[in-house]
Amino acid sequence: MLVVLCALAVHAAEPPYAARTPLQTPAVFAPGAISTGDFESHPAFTPDGTTVYYLKDAPNFSFWTIVVSNFQNGKWQPPQVAPWSGQYRDADPFITTDGKYFYFISDRPVDGNPKADLDIWVMEKQGAAWGAPKHLDVPVNSSGDEWFPTVAADGTIYFGSDREGGLGRTDLYRCRRNGNPYAPAENLGPNINSKADEFEPLINADQTMLIFMAAGRPGGMGGGGDLYVSTFANGEWKPARNLGAPINSRFLEISPKISPDGRWFFFTSSRTNFTGKPFDARKSTDEYMAILRGPGNGLGDIYQIDLDVVKKIAATP
Repeated sequence: MLVVLCALAVHAAEPPYAARTPLQTPAVFAPGAISTGDFESHPAFTPDGTTVYYLKDAPNFSFWTIVVSNFQNGKWQPPQVAPWSGQYRDADPFITTDGKYFYFISDRPVDGNPKADLDIWVMEKQGAAWGAPKHLDVPVNSSGDEWFPTVAADGTIYFGSDREGGLGRTDLYRCRRNGNPYAPAENLGPNINSKADEFEPLINADQTMLIFMAAGRPGGMGGGGDLYVSTFANGEWKPARNLGAPINSRFLEISPKISPDGRWFFFTSSRTNFTGKPFDARKSTDEYMAILRGPGNGLGDIYQIDLDVVKKIAATP
């Protein structure tokens, strides 16, 4: 009986995003609650794992809104549009490991002036709520688009940008903290960036592993965007490698994320249950509509897998 009670206590201590069994292949996260027939992507969990912010995207990925769901009564609650989102294109939420800061991108006005490009914004936790969004100035933001901010333990911010001077149309950069302001942006170099488009950099806390999304690189799997990984050693980034199957597929993969406890890797994929082949049996109207309007319909779902799978790929010689 004591062994059973201890096992139950351990299980109860797991964050609500934790899978019940190890995942060596990707599984849809919270099907029907978080991952639905809509286009969902870019999850960002609070440190305790009981709240998740993520995107509800237009089917053609031309508009994004940040929504929030809380885990209550043993399940994820229906998402609500975040209080500061819902009017402009808001995307790429990131919460720092201490839970104090919330970063995202937006084309909202700056000081009342309309913006045509996407910039990085930040909010600071104030009690139980987030403070007003604050626009980051140069050198983080530029006259071009900025994408997917993630922040290392020492405050260094990594992001994508199509600013002038890159190796391709969109490259990955970082800005170190120089006291309170940021130091000038540094291009991550040719082992990371290419003549193709690198958009979304996920840095781990000690800046030894970078997982990123890129499109158009040689050796891609043909879905319009794949996930790559590189490790930092001896003062440089190793040449990035495609994560390959089962994480990447012939469909679009974006939005690399690591859970707050460092055990799980989340990403978004447009892979689909529709193969172009007949079903094994006839589907009724209700059955067919459930497939058509549910996860795996090809719009985009959030997937989860053990982070160790990614680490093994990164460590392969």
